[in-house]
Amino acid sequence: MARRISARSHGDPRHADTRAKVVKDDYRPSRDEILRYIAENPDRSGKREIAKAFALRGGDRVWLKEMLRDLQDEGLLTKERKRLSRAGAVPHVAVLDIFGRDDDGVLLANPSEYTGAGSPPVIAIRISRSASGPVPGIGDRVLAKTFPTDDPSGPAYTGRVMKIFEKRSDAVLGVFRALKDGTFRIEPVERRQPELIVDKEFQNGARNGDLVEVEPARASRYGLPRAKVLVVLGSLSSEKAVSMIAIHAHDIPHIFPADVIAEAEAVKPATLDHREDWRDLPLVTIDPADAKDHDDAVFATPDTDEKNPGGVVITVAIADVAAYVRYGTPLDREALRRGNSVYFPDRVVPMLPERISNDLCSLREGEDRPAIAVRMTFSSEGRKLKHSFHRVMMKSAAKLAYPQAQAAIDGVPDDKTRPILNGVLKPLWDAYAVLKRGRDSRQPLELDLPERKILLKPDGTVDRVIVPERLDAHKLIEEFMIQANVAAAETLEGKKEPLVYRIHDAPSLAKQESLREFLQTLSLSLARGAQMRPSQFNGILEQVRGADNEALVNEVVLRSQSQAEYSPKNIGHFGLNLRRYAHFTSPIRRYADLIVHRGLIAALGLGPGGLTQQEADRLEEVAALISATERRAMAAERDTVDRLIAAYLAERVNDTFDARISGVTKAGLFVQLPQYGADGFIPVSTLGGDYYIYDETARSLYGERTGKGYQLADRVEVRLVEVAPMAGAMRFEMLTDPKPLPGSKRSFHKAKGRARASQSRVGPRGRRR
Repeated sequence: MARRISARSHGDPRHADTRAKVVKDDYRPSRDEILRYIAENPDRSGKREIAKAFALRGGDRVWLKEMLRDLQDEGLLTKERKRLSRAGAVPHVAVLDIFGRDDDGVLLANPSEYTGAGSPPVIAIRISRSASGPVPGIGDRVLAKTFPTDDPSGPAYTGRVMKIFEKRSDAVLGVFRALKDGTFRIEPVERRQPELIVDKEFQNGARNGDLVEVEPARASRYGLPRAKVLVVLGSLSSEKAVSMIAIHAHDIPHIFPADVIAEAEAVKPATLDHREDWRDLPLVTIDPADAKDHDDAVFATPDTDEKNPGGVVITVAIADVAAYVRYGTPLDREALRRGNSVYFPDRVVPMLPERISNDLCSLREGEDRPAIAVRMTFSSEGRKLKHSFHRVMMKSAAKLAYPQAQAAIDGVPDDKTRPILNGVLKPLWDAYAVLKRGRDSRQPLELDLPERKILLKPDGTVDRVIVPERLDAHKLIEEFMIQANVAAAETLEGKKEPLVYRIHDAPSLAKQESLREFLQTLSLSLARGAQMRPSQFNGILEQVRGADNEALVNEVVLRSQSQAEYSPKNIGHFGLNLRRYAHFTSPIRRYADLIVHRGLIAALGLGPGGLTQQEADRLEEVAALISATERRAMAAERDTVDRLIAAYLAERVNDTFDARISGVTKAGLFVQLPQYGADGFIPVSTLGGDYYIYDETARSLYGERTGKGYQLADRVEVRLVEVAPMAGAMRFEMLTDPKPLPGSKRSFHKAKGRARASQSRVGPRGRRR
């Protein structure tokens, strides 16, 4: 018997290549054939799909598994989301930057994010003659589908443009400074930007302290480059000035277009049409004390079913944003463009206008509000037995803050919590105890990384930085929301309704091996295996709990993890240890949740506002966009915190601080001030009169002569020597002497030899030897 296979059919028998060949039953593909198939079939490159494409069965599948593992160990393949790809390969859907044209005028691009070795691959941009709308050009950033080519002399990929991102000009952000000698300068907000000179005729109305966009002129041979002011964005003397820098630096949309505001203002409140009346159910909201919108409410009660002793019934109601934001409207297009709300210490840039987010969709106490609710039944062990979704009209019985609800449970109720303590709050905590049993059994990843919160003065400057206490009230809401998200994903998957999953891949093999080598330096072991589990990491964390290196190990384990993102293809959520997971509980501030709401409405026939076929066809593109806007928001929030803390500490130059090493590189050490959560840098050239060698495995810099040095998470004393507030940059001087690093002399010399083989040696003045 013979079998027909195709290495160019993308795994789909409907598109079989005419060049398919007939092979014998004992046929096994060569390494090159496997690699070629994976390169040409990026959407069907899982182990099962490869076996199916080459018609491998039984023992041949075991052989394939070993072959794929060998190819990964050799660095020829990488594994992401249970799919294999050539090392350094470009994702099938990627964000590209167009940088030029070839001799034939074809646009050429590079991936905007590339982590492979060597130079990023070149992608030739294909433009359909029948395409309508804007045509991409040099300097544009686009979202594109990519396809590998067979031409070794040309670009490695071709790309088909799906979306053109808004153009960014060559404008530079900076602070306009009027100097005493009558000249004008631009103080850059980016760390690597030089200062610029502005001639008076190009001042464009800017005044001292204004945040401005400027266009740099061509640099002259002598002196600082010149620039002209394009637009004045606002004064840095006003409140919210620091977050304004991040908003403009990261191109975050923050002003709603007129048609969006008009649509939001014209919206009429939802009615009982297509809804169940749940207004008598005492759902309550539990949020931060300063929350302005409330998109989730909760209720719990013991299960009265005799077959489920000790079980509970939990209800989670989520604001019905889909009732007001319909696909394709100006409101919807703007929400997708923003992707999510962005939270700064001094302001929020919302995904939706206040008329929607803070009014019609906010589950205000005592007011009728539309919601989509899920009612879930759990056994006494915390295992979910069933759930159902409902489109309802609800009325919140109470608006509570986390500390307020916790205080009531701890025996200190106030006038609001006392009347609902026995009927509402205690059943919620009893239900949480049940869910906690299920969580403990599931064993999600348990990293101990405290979060800091910046408290501001009325003028927008830093008052103090605190670490809020982690209460059971926080954990209760978190676990209720996780279970609601799981129920949403299960329902949509069961109904075969398209959705956007929240996915989190297991650490890559390379990161696993790097972590394993690091743990060996601490006499800790991490078992090898293709199927890693969060419990294996938890076991490591438990071994170091309370030890001097606890913070170090937590930090390194965190850095070994993949980044969570959105995708219409499910690979599960590694960190939460869940097979299927989708964001459902925050549609006011995340577009992903709005998609899930629309999917539930369509799948369950809950009335108007469901997912359309046109929207379903775009989910791959939408998932890539909202993953990008999430990363953009995180970067902007981090930059704002850095600038606020740098400005706060600008008057404390030459002061000493307790710090922790938060990063180790060839160039030096990053240190974090635990009291403030801010980072600064110590150049390796300032560390002393030894040659410091970078040991990547041990996350350390050690002296070539003494073997002493500094390691990630070490607690040290530092002196602040320089601050650039607008850039959020701080430079420190190390005051703590280097220490003997963990391990014997043998391990020191082994690390020294390894570093010599793979790393550069850096001297006290930063010169390479």
